[in-house]
Amino acid sequence: MAKVKIENFVKELELEVLYDAELEEIEILTANLNRPGLQLAGFFDYFATDRIQVLGKVEMTYLTEFLNLEQRLLIIEKFLEYDIPCVLVSRGQEVPDEIMEIAKKYKRPFFRSNLITTKLFHSAISYLDMLLAPQVSRHGVLMDINGVGVYLIGESGIGKSETALEMVKRGHRLVADDVVDICKVGRNQLIGESPESIRHFMEIRGVGIIDVRQMYGVGSVINKKTIDLVIRMEVWETEKSYERLGLTDDFITILGVKLTEIVIPVRPGRNLAIIIEVAARNYRLKYMGYNSAAELSDRLHKGQNEF
Repeated sequence: MAKVKIENFVKELELEVLYDAELEEIEILTANLNRPGLQLAGFFDYFATDRIQVLGKVEMTYLTEFLNLEQRLLIIEKFLEYDIPCVLVSRGQEVPDEIMEIAKKYKRPFFRSNLITTKLFHSAISYLDMLLAPQVSRHGVLMDINGVGVYLIGESGIGKSETALEMVKRGHRLVADDVVDICKVGRNQLIGESPESIRHFMEIRGVGIIDVRQMYGVGSVINKKTIDLVIRMEVWETEKSYERLGLTDDFITILGVKLTEIVIPVRPGRNLAIIIEVAARNYRLKYMGYNSAAELSDRLHKGQNEF
């Protein structure tokens, strides 16, 4: 199970530490957050204790202005008895001393942010989603081609890196070569990146390792990209029937997400860089609602009906 150290979370969101407890021992297990409105009103059934608790303007106003001191102490005592990861206070609000005393009693970390509650939620969930999302590492090359994330797969030595290098020369951007770390963000989106140790490097057989960023400039690389299209490169088999019209789509599933897959046969004389670039452009057209193969089929069908 993926985990996030709370001290890393604090650094990433630039939170002010009001009470740190024992941060090195605390880990965040879910990207979901909770605003404990019902809990502060005394309803603790189905309390999501594994989530970070966020006290916004409404919660703090309820605690400090609606409840008297005795009521506030009772409800905070009950609230902080639960084994929660930490409490975030938004909008830079002041936290009463009596609340901090109870936090120290139960060793519950308290942090503060100047962000409004909605933006704090967004920042926290975006960061945690990326780190806690299901992940897998796969062999292949990931490129950003005209805004389309194209994931090249195929047997070792088929020419993925050489094709990617040609596309870099044509103005497209390299994300990862050889190993692609893929994580699932949301229900149907995959994001790929390169492992830190080999980021921006590429292996070209006969030449060796090259640094794409140093050789072609910072505009030739990008750290992360959504994966939109999978292209499988394979040696051309004369007996095999390959797609010629593009009326039907094939798919591949990665981490439960279904992606369009195109099989491109490789043989001497084919300009794979141009073919893959066209495939990416055609994918974008289909995404926008225009299908060239379907348009041609309709025209031919209408022409036959006229006779």
